[in-house]
Amino acid sequence: MGEIPVDKKFAVLCDIARAQHFAWHEAVRQMCPSVETAKVTDRMWEVTGHETAKAYLKRMDKGKPLAPQMAAAIVWSSQCMGEAAAMEATADRDEAFVRHADCPWYHWHKRLNLLSEDRPGCDVWVQTAVADINKALGTKLRMETVEALPEGGKCCLRRFWVDG
Repeated sequence: MGEIPVDKKFAVLCDIARAQHFAWHEAVRQMCPSVETAKVTDRMWEVTGHETAKAYLKRMDKGKPLAPQMAAAIVWSSQCMGEAAAMEATADRDEAFVRHADCPWYHWHKRLNLLSEDRPGCDVWVQTAVADINKALGTKLRMETVEALPEGGKCCLRRFWVDG
């Protein structure tokens, strides 16, 4: 078959990881019919958010503006997973946006008729990470979803800012 290029291996690995998530989701649905699968999925994203915060905290500097650091961390991890993400900084030193122009998770959710779980899962993941970062640093980082692909938006756009 020949050597597989690294970029091809990476794309396949990312798809395998997403396929595993949805296989897990289907297994929960089949084996636990009395359980709301969406709630289990939200809990999984909450657990993921706690782990994400631990990873992000290792690289954050409390002496620097927090919102751009958080946005940059999300963009970095999103790009590592093959997502079309970019950070948009504002003139305000503690405000930044994360724009996902496209996202494989969105397409998987849409294809599997699970679109109603797409944005809530992302929001739970990010909100949990933000809460843990605030707890660890004693800060007031906030996040809001301004626009979302699953709701007909042209992108997923999340705003990060620090209160006070």
